[in-house]
Amino acid sequence: MDNTRTAGAPPTRRRPLTLALGSGALAALLVTTALATGAGAGEPSGPGPGTQAVPRHAVTGYWHNFDNGSVIQRLADVPDDFDIIAVSFADSTTVPGEIEFNLDPVLGYTSEQQFKDEIAAKQAAGTSVIISVGGELGNVTVNDPASAQAFTTSTLALMDEYGFDGVDIDLEHGINATYLTQAMEGIHAATGDSLVYTMAPQTIDMQSTTSQYFQLALNTKDFLTVVNTQYYNSGTMLGCDGQVYAAGSVDFLTALACIQLESGLDPSQVGLGVPASPNAASSGYVSPQTVTDALDCLTQGTNCGTFVPDRTYPDLRGAMTWSTNWDVHSGYAWSSVVGPHVHALP
Repeated sequence: MDNTRTAGAPPTRRRPLTLALGSGALAALLVTTALATGAGAGEPSGPGPGTQAVPRHAVTGYWHNFDNGSVIQRLADVPDDFDIIAVSFADSTTVPGEIEFNLDPVLGYTSEQQFKDEIAAKQAAGTSVIISVGGELGNVTVNDPASAQAFTTSTLALMDEYGFDGVDIDLEHGINATYLTQAMEGIHAATGDSLVYTMAPQTIDMQSTTSQYFQLALNTKDFLTVVNTQYYNSGTMLGCDGQVYAAGSVDFLTALACIQLESGLDPSQVGLGVPASPNAASSGYVSPQTVTDALDCLTQGTNCGTFVPDRTYPDLRGAMTWSTNWDVHSGYAWSSVVGPHVHALP
């Protein structure tokens, strides 16, 4: 996903995490305690998310913490069609695996508390707000026990400070499934099953269960909320029927999603990731109508293209878009069509 900023003042930098976040030491203690005692699902041992469960059919949107020439949008102004808002993006620090969040002054917030209040208001209205890690330019390295612990501790600290309901993994420069699994298990152990945990891999990352991203999804399946694969900025790919499909069609969405649906993930853990407008991606844009056709094909067997799945998946989670800002830029063309359709799925 493109997190290129326009020229201007850089975001304000926070002090090192251990100094800026008083909750950091607490989060580390909570993770250590959780792992030592075997706390897990249903046994939260630390700070937990503050909103209700994600709906059966849900819409995810990425929100820009930067100006890339689309629209500068306050979090409070994201339409209610979105059930999960992924705040894009966390920043890496000089400590491997550690993340922090730096609110960009270009957004016009008078204080960080004002931003936190908007998060709380969204949650009170039933929307989950999570912190996204990665993007096109973001690179957080989690490849050994120390960096896994740093990721866990710093993510929990941000959840505690800002009230985030969870985390989105959008690392586009390669991941280590073994240690990122360890990190995510630590976060889940400290928060329990209210954790909202999403992923946005590229198409190549979900072609086979042997890929690191697919392995991460399967390793953490017990508490994974949804994988919203980015079905754009992609070359041709294989569908689950072994045929080659090109991006920008209903078949590309359905035949590729079928791989995940038939390779170990629950339908409720699969979503369709698409651009909100032609400007939002360099290739692979599909109309909102194409998205709704793909949703109907996978959930009900109607409005399919050439590819028709052998069975339907009524519990398919829904759709994702990059981004809520590009959605505004296009006059809400995406959310006004896809949002109501997702929520009306049987």
